[in-house]
Amino acid sequence: MAQKEATVYIIDVGNSMAQQNGGRQKTDLDWAMRYVWDKITSTVALDRKTALVGVLGLRTDGTDNLLDSEDSFQHISVSLPISRVQMPELRKLRSLVKPSNTDDGDAISAIVIAIQMIDNHCKKLQYSKRIILVTNGRSVMDDEDVPQIASKLKEDNIELIIIGVDFDDPLYGYKEEDKDETKAHNEQIFESLARACNGVYGTMAQAIDELSIPRIKPVRPVHSYKGFLTLGNPEEYDSAMAVDVERYPRISVARPPTASQFVVRSDMAPGESSTPSSSMFPNGSGEGAQNQDGLAAVKNARTYQISDEEAPGGKRDVEREELAKGYEYGRTAVHIAESDENVTTYETRKGLDIIGFVPREKYQRYMGMSKTNVIIAQKTNDKASMALSSFVHSLYELDSYAIARFVRVDNSKPQILLLAPSIEPGFECLTDVELPFAEDIRSYRFPPLDRVITVSGKTVKEHRNLPNNDLMNAMSDYVDSMDLSTFGRDDEGQPTEYMPLEDTYSPTLHRVNQVIRWRAIHPNDEIPPVPEIFIKYSNPPDELIQKAQRSLDAMLAAGGVKRVPPKALHGRKRGRDVPKPLSGLNVTELLGRERRTRISPDNAIPEFKQLLAAAEDVTTIQDATQQMAAIVQSLIRYSVGDSGYGRAVEAIRVMREELVDLEEPECFNAFLRELKRMLLAGELGGERREMWWLIRVNKLGLVDKRACHVSSVDPEEAKAFLSAK
Repeated sequence: MAQKEATVYIIDVGNSMAQQNGGRQKTDLDWAMRYVWDKITSTVALDRKTALVGVLGLRTDGTDNLLDSEDSFQHISVSLPISRVQMPELRKLRSLVKPSNTDDGDAISAIVIAIQMIDNHCKKLQYSKRIILVTNGRSVMDDEDVPQIASKLKEDNIELIIIGVDFDDPLYGYKEEDKDETKAHNEQIFESLARACNGVYGTMAQAIDELSIPRIKPVRPVHSYKGFLTLGNPEEYDSAMAVDVERYPRISVARPPTASQFVVRSDMAPGESSTPSSSMFPNGSGEGAQNQDGLAAVKNARTYQISDEEAPGGKRDVEREELAKGYEYGRTAVHIAESDENVTTYETRKGLDIIGFVPREKYQRYMGMSKTNVIIAQKTNDKASMALSSFVHSLYELDSYAIARFVRVDNSKPQILLLAPSIEPGFECLTDVELPFAEDIRSYRFPPLDRVITVSGKTVKEHRNLPNNDLMNAMSDYVDSMDLSTFGRDDEGQPTEYMPLEDTYSPTLHRVNQVIRWRAIHPNDEIPPVPEIFIKYSNPPDELIQKAQRSLDAMLAAGGVKRVPPKALHGRKRGRDVPKPLSGLNVTELLGRERRTRISPDNAIPEFKQLLAAAEDVTTIQDATQQMAAIVQSLIRYSVGDSGYGRAVEAIRVMREELVDLEEPECFNAFLRELKRMLLAGELGGERREMWWLIRVNKLGLVDKRACHVSSVDPEEAKAFLSAK
């Protein structure tokens, strides 16, 4: 079970937070909320019922807290009691965070209220408790009870994090000039409080800079197997080995969140808004907020049909219970009666049985088929720990791996695992990876790279397609010059690893998560640029490239590499010579046929190509395009369902390719704009939006400048045109 968490954010919304300081274009509140929103949205993204959040407003216009009857607790309001936060509550909270009209309010008193909120909710239960205070420190505070508050925080094991706008931090190297006395005094109080309770005190500049560094999500391992690791049959032989072990994942692939499908609810009353209300919800329960977005999840329905000549359309719906199960065998569906289905189930027993050993050098790394797992001895079982340790050391000393047959649960499919010893200081285990069966291996033969075998079977070592010694040496020098293993430098300037594993992150995973968190708070703002830490290692460092330039030039010279001139603009120019048959005879003239001017719908694509091939002016090209446009519209208009969509898509594709080659993209663009308008307006035989979806899927959009240099359409315009629905 995941660790329970309760975090209370104290947000200073005083009137002074509306000022712009430090040369920033944003107010202090907007700048500080970048940190708060990132933290809260990260909690929302976890989607855990045990991750709770509370929000407390400091220096608010009103007062709403548990101790509001006392004067020292005025202008402090509970915006969100400790509860699970989801998107409706997040959007409501966003509308509440605005600068107030007062600077009255004591931050120390707000910490006291936050402690009480945590005590009332968590009681004596096991929680990870945290208070995060965000302020500019410009209000008057009473520090008389700071020692008692620090003692209470330590006693209740509550972590206090104080982050100040433009607070001085010598360790980070930030100092605000011309600081007023009130703020300087408050910073000393905050720093002493954080130090007394073993909390964290820092400046907002550092917190903002560290937002781009991904936070690694801790994962609690869950065992995938608990049982015996056996060598031999312990049920029959006393000499067999049986060790109680547990199996846990060592490496797991982290993937970005997938998209969800939603539709606009159809049961909303006229005039009802799909935007959540911005009024303060007093109890923080968010009741009714789940339906305020005006969205509903897409529900899928599945129907089964069989051929029936007497039914309308030749198909008849049947219930799932009326169908019989079939199994695919090649291209044939084989029916197996329910009484005989047991023959398809391979009866297995749960277990991890060693079936052999292999020398380490015989194992090829490409044989691994899965993520790795670790096998450890059963916890609190000293006998099993000693036995597994002996087995691990035996494999290590013999430089060998074990091969095991693994069945996770009864009647599940068996797997073949490779067990490799792993010995680290204070930790010993077996690392396993799945191996293929013989049926999983596909063998392919490729010609060798270091020699050429002629048709007669002769082996040639020197050939124009083979690198010579000079090229091999030059390539080796170039590879050595691009070595990154010692290119980095530590704090003392000594060579070190350039790309430490702990400092590299998946750009796709963390960028998608970052954009989702940003869009949750800023639905209409521009997406922030990609942080430098994500693209730092996407290209080699400039210094290394300059250092390796000499080796690169030598390699290019040794290989005789020459720059290929750019291709001429792909386009068959108007007025080009039409290919003639080798005989020199013109079949059309011999047969006395007239030159083709009309395109038949039954043979549209070949005749369209023939007409363009014989075109001598722009008028002929435009006429052929108009004829094809009419044929495409006819195919869509008279299509029964989507029966004619495939022919229409192919005709559009050919039109696009031919007109691009002829450098007449405007003809195609004008046709496609009119076709889109007719499709979306329902002028081609009713609802035909599926046809526009097929055009988008096949990327048959406008011809932009990248596809044809004479086009007047920018890539952005073409992308917007194709993505618009």
